[in-house]
Amino acid sequence: MNRDVIIACDFASKEQTVDFISKFDGYSPYFKIGMELFYAEGPQIVYEIKNRGFKIFLDLKLHDIPNTVKKAMASLSRLDVDICNLHAAGGSEMMKYALDGLTRADGTRPLLIAVTQLTSTSEERMKNELLIDKPLKQVVMSYAKTAKDAGLDGVVCSPLEASDVKSTCGSDFLTVTPGIRFAGGDVGDQVRITTPARAKELGSDLIVVGRPITASPDPLASYLECIEQFVK
Repeated sequence: MNRDVIIACDFASKEQTVDFISKFDGYSPYFKIGMELFYAEGPQIVYEIKNRGFKIFLDLKLHDIPNTVKKAMASLSRLDVDICNLHAAGGSEMMKYALDGLTRADGTRPLLIAVTQLTSTSEERMKNELLIDKPLKQVVMSYAKTAKDAGLDGVVCSPLEASDVKSTCGSDFLTVTPGIRFAGGDVGDQVRITTPARAKELGSDLIVVGRPITASPDPLASYLECIEQFVK
């Protein structure tokens, strides 16, 4: 897959979202629809964005028993999104069931990727709150390998881990990396972050960029700056 920029549409309503995406007419970014927007507006917001010709990463991070995830993925598959995801912590059986549910009768399906560890998770928090004593990098690589073995297309990981994921799982295994900030920008609630240019060097395939674009005085200019640093 060619490198690309995904803009996180972390808005509370259809009105805010439509107003924002209208700034990108004539361009072709991915837009990420997360829980906040999907739970507020439902599947209709997916149709709204797809009908405008944009690609969609549906970021709902499913994590449940295998059969429930399979049925949920079958519903999401009908929305014709381009990428969807789940938590790798759900295990290999859940991921295999998810693939089964996501695959349509004609054999087509969206890309399916697994979240390894959230970029807001530090190693200290992982150990003290999640009671995972292994080093964070080792955990991420193990989750990535499990996702690959289950047949998934890639993982969501920190850009700081992208190169190691490629080494562990192969160059064709996708690395989708949030935690992107411009140099000197506000890091917000992210912990494991870097710039678009550095993410390119580290081997990210797709970067997910939220507030540096959505909170910018000129979102289109900020998006184009990401393209300049990451894609070109």
